[in-house]
Amino acid sequence: MSKAQPRSTRTLRRIRDLAAAGLIVRGQEAELENVAARYAVAITPDLAGLIDPADPADPIARQFVPDARELVPSPEERADPIGDAAKSPIKGIVHRYSDRVLLTPVHVCPVYCRFCFRREKVGPGGAALTRAETDAALDYIRAHRAIFEVILTGGDPLVLAPKKLGALVAALAAIPHVQVVRIHTRAPVARPGMVTAELVRALRSEKAVYVVLHCNHPREVTKALRAAVLRLIKAGVPVLSQSVLLKGVNDDAATLEALFRALAAARVKPYYLHHPDLAPGTAHFRLSLAEGRSLMKALRGRVSGLALPTYVLDVPGGHGKVPVGPAYAEESAGTWLVEDPSGRRHRYPPRGA
Repeated sequence: MSKAQPRSTRTLRRIRDLAAAGLIVRGQEAELENVAARYAVAITPDLAGLIDPADPADPIARQFVPDARELVPSPEERADPIGDAAKSPIKGIVHRYSDRVLLTPVHVCPVYCRFCFRREKVGPGGAALTRAETDAALDYIRAHRAIFEVILTGGDPLVLAPKKLGALVAALAAIPHVQVVRIHTRAPVARPGMVTAELVRALRSEKAVYVVLHCNHPREVTKALRAAVLRLIKAGVPVLSQSVLLKGVNDDAATLEALFRALAAARVKPYYLHHPDLAPGTAHFRLSLAEGRSLMKALRGRVSGLALPTYVLDVPGGHGKVPVGPAYAEESAGTWLVEDPSGRRHRYPPRGA
Protein backbone atom coordinates (compact mmCIF):
# COMPACT_ATOMS: atom_id res chain seq x y z
CA MET A 1 0.00 0.00 0.00
CA SER A 2 1.02 3.60 -0.41
CA LYS A 3 1.96 5.91 2.40
CA ALA A 4 -0.73 7.38 4.63
CA GLN A 5 -3.11 9.94 3.17
CA PRO A 6 -5.62 12.21 4.93
CA ARG A 7 -8.55 10.20 6.26
CA SER A 8 -11.86 10.47 4.45
CA THR A 9 -14.95 11.68 6.27
CA ARG A 10 -17.26 9.82 3.91
CA THR A 11 -17.73 6.20 2.91
CA LEU A 12 -15.27 5.13 0.21
CA ARG A 13 -17.18 3.49 -2.65
CA ARG A 14 -14.99 3.96 -5.73
CA ILE A 15 -11.56 2.62 -6.58
CA ARG A 16 -10.22 6.12 -7.13
CA ASP A 17 -11.41 7.02 -3.62
CA LEU A 18 -9.43 4.10 -2.21
CA ALA A 19 -6.38 5.21 -4.16
CA ALA A 20 -6.73 8.79 -2.91
CA ALA A 21 -6.96 7.49 0.66
CA GLY A 22 -3.77 5.48 0.20
CA LEU A 23 -5.56 2.14 0.64
CA ILE A 24 -4.41 0.59 -2.64
CA VAL A 25 -1.12 0.63 -4.51
CA ARG A 26 -0.99 3.01 -7.44
CA GLY A 27 -1.26 1.07 -10.68
CA GLN A 28 -3.82 -1.41 -9.32
CA GLU A 29 -6.79 0.73 -10.25
CA ALA A 30 -7.66 -0.91 -13.57
CA GLU A 31 -7.77 -4.50 -12.27
CA LEU A 32 -9.64 -3.46 -9.13
CA GLU A 33 -12.22 -1.59 -11.20
CA ASN A 34 -13.12 -5.00 -12.64
CA VAL A 35 -13.61 -6.35 -9.11
CA ALA A 36 -15.75 -3.36 -8.11
CA ALA A 37 -17.89 -3.86 -11.20
CA ARG A 38 -18.73 -7.37 -9.98
CA TYR A 39 -18.88 -6.98 -6.19
CA ALA A 40 -19.96 -3.94 -4.16
CA VAL A 41 -17.35 -1.78 -2.43
CA ALA A 42 -17.87 0.39 0.65
CA ILE A 43 -15.48 1.24 3.48
CA THR A 44 -16.79 3.55 6.17
CA PRO A 45 -14.64 6.30 7.72
CA ASP A 46 -14.61 4.38 11.00
CA LEU A 47 -13.08 1.31 9.35
CA ALA A 48 -10.80 3.27 7.03
CA GLY A 49 -9.41 4.93 10.16
CA LEU A 50 -8.42 1.52 11.55
CA ILE A 51 -6.31 0.63 8.51
CA ASP A 52 -2.54 1.13 8.53
CA PRO A 53 -1.78 2.05 4.89
CA ALA A 54 1.91 1.35 5.48
CA ASP A 55 1.19 -2.31 6.26
CA PRO A 56 0.65 -4.38 3.09
CA ALA A 57 -0.79 -7.19 5.24
CA ASP A 58 -3.11 -4.99 7.34
CA PRO A 59 -5.90 -7.28 8.66
CA ILE A 60 -8.60 -4.61 8.44
CA ALA A 61 -7.70 -3.68 4.87
CA ARG A 62 -7.71 -7.34 3.91
CA GLN A 63 -11.37 -7.63 4.93
CA PHE A 64 -12.66 -4.61 2.98
CA VAL A 65 -10.23 -3.48 0.26
CA PRO A 66 -10.91 -5.24 -3.07
CA ASP A 67 -8.43 -7.85 -4.27
CA ALA A 68 -7.90 -9.03 -7.85
CA ARG A 69 -8.12 -12.64 -6.62
CA GLU A 70 -11.86 -12.16 -6.09
CA LEU A 71 -12.34 -12.71 -9.83
CA VAL A 72 -10.55 -16.08 -9.72
CA PRO A 73 -13.14 -18.67 -8.68
CA SER A 74 -12.30 -22.13 -7.36
CA PRO A 75 -14.15 -25.23 -8.59
CA GLU A 76 -15.70 -25.93 -5.18
CA GLU A 77 -17.20 -22.45 -4.80
CA ARG A 78 -20.91 -21.67 -5.21
CA ALA A 79 -22.94 -18.56 -5.97
CA ASP A 80 -25.29 -19.58 -3.14
CA PRO A 81 -22.86 -21.37 -0.79
CA ILE A 82 -25.24 -22.12 2.07
CA GLY A 83 -28.32 -22.83 -0.04
CA ASP A 84 -30.51 -19.85 0.86
CA ALA A 85 -32.44 -20.11 -2.43
CA ALA A 86 -33.40 -23.74 -1.87
CA LYS A 87 -34.89 -22.88 1.52
CA SER A 88 -36.72 -19.69 0.50
CA PRO A 89 -40.47 -20.35 0.21
CA ILE A 90 -41.25 -16.69 -0.52
CA LYS A 91 -39.24 -13.54 -1.12
CA GLY A 92 -37.45 -12.33 2.00
CA ILE A 93 -37.79 -15.59 3.97
CA VAL A 94 -35.28 -18.41 4.42
CA HIS A 95 -36.75 -21.29 6.42
CA ARG A 96 -33.96 -23.78 7.08
CA TYR A 97 -34.94 -24.92 10.59
CA SER A 98 -38.49 -25.57 11.77
CA ASP A 99 -38.32 -23.23 14.78
CA ARG A 100 -36.67 -20.19 13.18
CA VAL A 101 -36.53 -18.22 9.96
CA LEU A 102 -34.35 -15.57 8.37
CA LEU A 103 -36.11 -12.39 7.29
CA THR A 104 -34.08 -10.23 4.89
CA PRO A 105 -35.71 -6.79 4.64
CA VAL A 106 -32.73 -5.15 2.85
CA HIS A 107 -29.77 -6.14 0.68
CA VAL A 108 -27.49 -3.18 1.35
CA CYS A 109 -24.82 -2.78 4.04
CA PRO A 110 -22.79 0.11 5.46
CA VAL A 111 -19.65 -1.84 4.48
CA TYR A 112 -18.99 -4.77 2.14
CA CYS A 113 -16.81 -7.64 3.33
CA ARG A 114 -14.71 -9.20 0.59
CA PHE A 115 -15.51 -12.73 1.85
CA CYS A 116 -19.29 -12.30 2.17
CA PHE A 117 -21.28 -15.47 1.49
CA ARG A 118 -24.09 -13.33 0.04
CA ARG A 119 -21.75 -11.27 -2.14
CA GLU A 120 -23.71 -12.20 -5.29
CA LYS A 121 -26.84 -10.56 -3.84
CA VAL A 122 -25.85 -7.63 -1.64
CA GLY A 123 -24.99 -4.17 -2.89
CA PRO A 124 -26.45 -0.82 -3.91
CA GLY A 125 -28.68 -2.43 -6.56
CA GLY A 126 -30.40 -4.67 -4.04
CA ALA A 127 -33.88 -3.35 -3.36
CA ALA A 128 -35.52 -3.54 0.05
CA LEU A 129 -38.68 -5.57 0.45
CA THR A 130 -41.75 -3.65 -0.61
CA ARG A 131 -44.61 -3.15 1.83
CA ALA A 132 -46.55 -5.94 0.12
CA GLU A 133 -43.54 -8.29 0.25
CA THR A 134 -42.97 -7.48 3.92
CA ASP A 135 -46.63 -8.16 4.68
CA ALA A 136 -46.42 -11.48 2.84
CA ALA A 137 -43.33 -12.44 4.84
CA LEU A 138 -45.07 -11.57 8.10
CA ASP A 139 -48.11 -13.58 7.04
CA TYR A 140 -45.84 -16.56 6.39
CA ILE A 141 -44.40 -16.28 9.90
CA ARG A 142 -47.90 -15.96 11.40
CA ALA A 143 -49.02 -19.09 9.55
CA HIS A 144 -46.14 -21.25 10.81
CA ARG A 145 -46.70 -21.63 14.51
CA ALA A 146 -43.51 -23.62 15.09
CA ILE A 147 -41.46 -20.47 14.44
CA PHE A 148 -40.04 -19.40 17.79
CA GLU A 149 -37.30 -17.07 16.55
CA VAL A 150 -36.98 -14.62 13.65
CA ILE A 151 -33.52 -13.51 12.54
CA LEU A 152 -33.33 -10.18 10.72
CA THR A 153 -30.42 -10.25 8.31
CA GLY A 154 -29.64 -9.06 4.83
CA GLY A 155 -27.82 -6.89 3.91
CA ASP A 156 -27.74 -5.17 7.25
CA PRO A 157 -31.08 -4.53 8.99
CA LEU A 158 -29.67 -1.54 10.90
CA VAL A 159 -29.49 0.50 7.69
CA LEU A 160 -33.28 0.74 7.91
CA ALA A 161 -34.64 3.98 9.31
CA PRO A 162 -35.26 3.52 13.06
CA LYS A 163 -39.00 4.10 12.59
CA LYS A 164 -39.22 1.39 9.92
CA LEU A 165 -37.05 -1.03 11.89
CA GLY A 166 -39.08 -0.41 15.03
CA ALA A 167 -42.32 -1.10 13.16
CA LEU A 168 -40.91 -4.40 11.87
CA VAL A 169 -39.75 -5.48 15.33
CA ALA A 170 -43.15 -4.55 16.77
CA ALA A 171 -44.97 -6.52 14.06
CA LEU A 172 -42.88 -9.59 14.82
CA ALA A 173 -43.32 -9.18 18.57
CA ALA A 174 -47.10 -9.07 18.08
CA ILE A 175 -47.06 -12.63 16.68
CA PRO A 176 -47.85 -14.82 19.71
CA HIS A 177 -45.57 -17.76 18.87
CA VAL A 178 -42.56 -15.56 18.03
CA GLN A 179 -40.63 -15.21 21.28
CA VAL A 180 -37.20 -14.04 20.05
CA VAL A 181 -36.11 -11.50 17.45
CA ARG A 182 -32.45 -11.65 16.54
CA ILE A 183 -30.67 -8.97 14.48
CA HIS A 184 -27.46 -9.78 12.61
CA THR A 185 -25.43 -6.67 11.88
CA ARG A 186 -22.00 -5.28 11.04
CA ALA A 187 -23.15 -1.68 11.62
CA PRO A 188 -21.97 -1.24 15.25
CA VAL A 189 -18.44 -2.09 14.04
CA ALA A 190 -18.58 -0.31 10.69
CA ARG A 191 -20.47 2.80 11.82
CA PRO A 192 -20.98 2.81 15.60
CA GLY A 193 -22.69 6.19 15.35
CA MET A 194 -25.66 4.48 13.71
CA VAL A 195 -26.58 3.06 17.13
CA THR A 196 -28.41 6.20 18.18
CA ALA A 197 -30.85 6.69 21.03
CA GLU A 198 -33.64 6.59 18.43
CA LEU A 199 -32.43 3.27 17.04
CA VAL A 200 -32.11 1.77 20.51
CA ARG A 201 -35.68 2.83 21.33
CA ALA A 202 -36.84 1.12 18.14
CA LEU A 203 -35.46 -2.20 19.42
CA ARG A 204 -37.24 -2.13 22.77
CA SER A 205 -39.89 -4.81 22.97
CA GLU A 206 -41.89 -6.99 25.31
CA LYS A 207 -40.30 -9.92 23.50
CA ALA A 208 -36.60 -10.79 23.65
CA VAL A 209 -34.54 -8.86 21.10
CA TYR A 210 -30.89 -9.84 20.60
CA VAL A 211 -28.23 -8.12 18.52
CA VAL A 212 -25.48 -10.29 17.06
CA LEU A 213 -22.64 -8.16 15.70
CA HIS A 214 -20.02 -9.29 13.19
CA CYS A 215 -16.48 -8.62 14.42
CA ASN A 216 -13.30 -10.33 13.20
CA HIS A 217 -10.26 -8.57 14.66
CA PRO A 218 -9.47 -7.07 18.09
CA ARG A 219 -8.72 -3.71 16.45
CA GLU A 220 -12.42 -3.52 15.57
CA VAL A 221 -13.38 -3.45 19.26
CA THR A 222 -13.02 0.32 19.51
CA LYS A 223 -14.13 2.77 22.16
CA ALA A 224 -16.98 3.78 19.84
CA LEU A 225 -18.11 0.15 19.47
CA ARG A 226 -18.03 -0.38 23.23
CA ALA A 227 -20.17 2.74 23.70
CA ALA A 228 -22.67 1.51 21.09
CA VAL A 229 -22.88 -1.88 22.80
CA LEU A 230 -23.46 -0.23 26.15
CA ARG A 231 -26.36 1.79 24.72
CA LEU A 232 -27.99 -1.43 23.53
CA ILE A 233 -27.42 -3.27 26.80
CA LYS A 234 -28.81 -0.42 28.89
CA ALA A 235 -31.98 -0.70 26.80
CA GLY A 236 -32.27 -4.38 27.67
CA VAL A 237 -30.89 -5.70 24.35
CA PRO A 238 -28.30 -8.46 24.90
CA VAL A 239 -25.37 -8.43 22.46
CA LEU A 240 -23.52 -11.44 21.07
CA SER A 241 -20.93 -11.70 18.32
CA GLN A 242 -20.11 -13.86 15.36
CA SER A 243 -16.73 -13.91 13.67
CA VAL A 244 -15.36 -15.54 10.54
CA LEU A 245 -12.04 -17.39 10.63
CA LEU A 246 -10.01 -15.67 7.90
CA LYS A 247 -6.51 -16.32 6.60
CA GLY A 248 -4.38 -13.22 7.08
CA VAL A 249 -6.88 -11.61 9.46
CA ASN A 250 -7.33 -13.73 12.58
CA ASP A 251 -5.78 -17.12 11.79
CA ASP A 252 -3.54 -17.32 14.83
CA ALA A 253 -4.39 -18.14 18.43
CA ALA A 254 -3.07 -14.87 19.86
CA THR A 255 -5.31 -12.74 17.62
CA LEU A 256 -8.38 -14.85 18.33
CA GLU A 257 -7.65 -14.76 22.06
CA ALA A 258 -7.35 -10.96 21.98
CA LEU A 259 -10.56 -10.66 19.92
CA PHE A 260 -12.69 -12.89 22.14
CA ARG A 261 -11.40 -11.34 25.35
CA ALA A 262 -11.97 -7.82 24.02
CA LEU A 263 -15.53 -8.72 23.09
CA ALA A 264 -16.25 -10.32 26.47
CA ALA A 265 -14.80 -7.28 28.24
CA ALA A 266 -17.13 -5.10 26.14
CA ARG A 267 -20.10 -7.16 27.41
CA VAL A 268 -20.42 -9.05 24.12
CA LYS A 269 -20.70 -12.84 24.30
CA PRO A 270 -18.70 -14.52 21.50
CA TYR A 271 -21.31 -16.82 19.93
CA TYR A 272 -20.02 -18.32 16.69
CA LEU A 273 -16.68 -18.57 14.91
CA HIS A 274 -17.62 -19.44 11.33
CA HIS A 275 -15.48 -21.44 8.99
CA PRO A 276 -15.59 -19.33 5.80
CA ASP A 277 -18.19 -20.33 3.24
CA LEU A 278 -17.52 -21.37 -0.35
CA ALA A 279 -18.40 -17.97 -1.82
CA PRO A 280 -16.98 -17.19 -5.29
CA GLY A 281 -13.48 -15.74 -5.34
CA THR A 282 -12.78 -16.19 -1.62
CA ALA A 283 -10.28 -19.07 -1.64
CA HIS A 284 -7.51 -16.74 -0.44
CA PHE A 285 -9.42 -16.32 2.84
CA ARG A 286 -10.02 -19.99 3.61
CA LEU A 287 -8.07 -22.25 5.94
CA SER A 288 -8.58 -25.98 6.25
CA LEU A 289 -10.90 -27.40 8.88
CA ALA A 290 -7.84 -29.05 10.43
CA GLU A 291 -6.20 -25.63 10.86
CA GLY A 292 -9.37 -24.22 12.39
CA ARG A 293 -9.63 -27.11 14.83
CA SER A 294 -6.00 -26.67 15.82
CA LEU A 295 -6.62 -23.00 16.60
CA MET A 296 -9.68 -23.78 18.71
CA LYS A 297 -7.74 -26.44 20.55
CA ALA A 298 -5.00 -23.90 21.30
CA LEU A 299 -7.60 -21.61 22.88
CA ARG A 300 -9.14 -24.27 25.13
CA GLY A 301 -7.93 -23.70 28.67
CA ARG A 302 -6.38 -20.28 28.00
CA VAL A 303 -9.68 -18.53 27.16
CA SER A 304 -12.64 -18.89 29.52
CA GLY A 305 -15.86 -20.50 28.35
CA LEU A 306 -17.54 -17.11 28.56
CA ALA A 307 -15.22 -15.81 25.85
CA LEU A 308 -15.03 -18.93 23.68
CA PRO A 309 -17.43 -19.24 20.71
CA THR A 310 -18.54 -22.41 18.98
CA TYR A 311 -16.58 -23.15 15.81
CA VAL A 312 -19.17 -23.92 13.11
CA LEU A 313 -19.56 -24.74 9.45
CA ASP A 314 -22.61 -24.13 7.27
CA VAL A 315 -22.91 -27.35 5.30
CA PRO A 316 -22.92 -26.34 1.60
CA GLY A 317 -26.27 -26.63 -0.15
CA GLY A 318 -28.53 -25.52 2.69
CA HIS A 319 -28.12 -28.51 5.00
CA GLY A 320 -27.67 -26.50 8.17
CA LYS A 321 -24.98 -25.35 10.56
CA VAL A 322 -22.91 -27.82 12.59
CA PRO A 323 -20.12 -27.51 15.16
CA VAL A 324 -16.77 -28.66 13.76
CA GLY A 325 -14.47 -27.98 16.69
CA PRO A 326 -12.02 -30.52 18.11
CA ALA A 327 -13.29 -33.51 20.08
CA TYR A 328 -11.92 -34.23 23.54
CA ALA A 329 -13.45 -37.63 24.29
CA GLU A 330 -13.48 -40.92 22.41
CA GLU A 331 -14.64 -44.40 23.35
CA SER A 332 -11.99 -47.07 23.43
CA ALA A 333 -12.14 -50.68 24.64
CA GLY A 334 -15.22 -50.20 26.81
CA THR A 335 -14.06 -46.98 28.43
CA TRP A 336 -13.58 -43.34 27.46
CA LEU A 337 -10.36 -41.48 26.80
CA VAL A 338 -10.76 -37.81 27.68
CA GLU A 339 -8.15 -35.23 26.67
CA ASP A 340 -7.50 -32.29 28.99
CA PRO A 341 -6.51 -28.76 27.83
CA SER A 342 -2.82 -29.68 28.12
CA GLY A 343 -3.21 -32.60 25.70
CA ARG A 344 -2.91 -35.36 28.29
CA ARG A 345 -5.39 -38.26 28.06
CA HIS A 346 -7.31 -39.72 30.98
CA ARG A 347 -9.56 -42.75 31.31
CA TYR A 348 -13.16 -42.21 32.26
CA PRO A 349 -15.63 -45.02 33.08
CA PRO A 350 -18.32 -45.71 30.44
CA ARG A 351 -21.22 -44.75 32.72
CA GLY A 352 -19.46 -42.15 34.82
CA ALA A 353 -19.59 -44.56 37.77
